[in-house]
Amino acid sequence: MSDLQRSFAKAKLAQFPLEPPIPSSAPLEEDKNAEEEEDEIQPLPESQQDEDSASASSASSASSAGTIRPNNPILWTDYFAQEYYLENVRSDETVIYHVYVIPPLDKGPLFVLHHGAGSSGLSFALFAAELRKALPCAGVLSFEARGHGETVVKTPDGHIKGAPHDLSLNLLSSDLVDAVKLFQAKLDWPHLPEIVLVGHSLGGPIVTDVALTGTLGSSVLGYAVLDVVEGSAMDALQKMNSYLATRPKSFSSLASGIEWHTRSRTLRNITAARVSVPSLLCRSLDKSASRGESGPWIWRTDLSATEFYWENWFAGLSKKFLEAKGGKLLILAGTDRLDKELMIGQMQDAGHFIHEDQPGKTAMVVADFYRRNDRSALILPPKVGESLKRKP
Repeated sequence: MSDLQRSFAKAKLAQFPLEPPIPSSAPLEEDKNAEEEEDEIQPLPESQQDEDSASASSASSASSAGTIRPNNPILWTDYFAQEYYLENVRSDETVIYHVYVIPPLDKGPLFVLHHGAGSSGLSFALFAAELRKALPCAGVLSFEARGHGETVVKTPDGHIKGAPHDLSLNLLSSDLVDAVKLFQAKLDWPHLPEIVLVGHSLGGPIVTDVALTGTLGSSVLGYAVLDVVEGSAMDALQKMNSYLATRPKSFSSLASGIEWHTRSRTLRNITAARVSVPSLLCRSLDKSASRGESGPWIWRTDLSATEFYWENWFAGLSKKFLEAKGGKLLILAGTDRLDKELMIGQMQDAGHFIHEDQPGKTAMVVADFYRRNDRSALILPPKVGESLKRKP
């Protein structure tokens, strides 16, 4: 980026209000970026006062005014058509990947979604539904990484592996590629449809790595990274343990877990919290509980146990993002930092989980990104088309 472009970006961004960052599962601040015609980032539509804004503002008012709002869980079936358990047998382990799916129609594209650390495939539930509205033929595969959601890793003798899991970037990237290929085989597709990779936080480095290595071939049109850049990610990791120490260790019910996420403004969209938060928690094996009673709800993923991998996830991300083939989209939630190699745009009224806080607006930008990179929509200029027709 030229000095002129960077100066212009900083001048424009200075007009926006700043918010203090809210740490989350893979803590990042609020930013947004782009490069070149197909490598784009643009301000999200501000004119659309839809459910995103209403839900985000209601979460804010509930937090400040103590309003009692429903915190009962919402089932995944309200947003996805199917779920699959895809078994991948390796020499040293068997991984059963859990994915939520909306099948593509006709020759529609497939959006492959990867959540952040400590999150789950249901973090994309509202986004997936909004994306299908914007692109009626599009399909969605929302993947759950090992150690997250309902994905299970087993030893060769069939025992389930517990934490700590191997969460190295290479293995996580390999898992995502294998899951996509297993899904292709499950649906008996002769070849993969056009694919757009979308990764939030930790998912960003993973989809970027998949695009860089080219392991899904020419089917990948491009990749979108949500709220993560290398510089701010590496800085935020230094505060991660302090943040984790402030989180509740357990909850008495799923409803109380949902309430904590909205009151702390970790999630600013109540509906999104009601869908995704239950998948982040599981019952503890509390030996002190009375017979017939269950223990409290605890975090399904122990983020502290993943510390060994934190730098491995984000180191070199900016360079990889710019070098990988395909269209590039970077959406960040705020304006407080500039990464050396990237220009920043902004999404207002959203925290780190931008796809949950503002699912409709995020889906609109991702849908437009697909349209700009859709090869099937490529139309040759008239003179080129005529000359091709004249050739014997």
